[in-house]
Amino acid sequence: MFKFPFMKNIYFFILACLSLCSCENEDDVRNRNPFLLDVNFSQQLTPIQSQDLEFPSNSVYVANTGLRGVHVVNTGSGLFAWEASDPNHTPNDCSRTVRNGIEVTCQCNDANTYNLFTGQSSGAVLEFTLLQYRVRRDGNTVIISN
Repeated sequence: MFKFPFMKNIYFFILACLSLCSCENEDDVRNRNPFLLDVNFSQQLTPIQSQDLEFPSNSVYVANTGLRGVHVVNTGSGLFAWEASDPNHTPNDCSRTVRNGIEVTCQCNDANTYNLFTGQSSGAVLEFTLLQYRVRRDGNTVIISN
């Protein structure tokens, strides 16, 4: 049987085109939280604010940052910063979360609870996880931004 050496390349090219054309990017639709607005900020923690972050599992609340403040936690392998507004509520008087160990709970009637290590709900399965911010340590300085 006579073989065409370029046929293998054509099959590969067609397969690559089909797989690229079938990809659809709906991440923005799926992951965009309609309750939390994007606010631009960069906040440097004072040495007093960041001293508790020296130890694993410790967290601090930073007021007047983000929408309703920010929770910063030392996971033992790094620092995570989370928006303090409950991601499953429109920001209001009860939607700010309050720390309780390694969890935070909103003050609304449903009392949604989230884990500060993962940002995920600790109880019922909820549509949105905590909104994560960037956090970096530069020597003794901790900087939170979005």
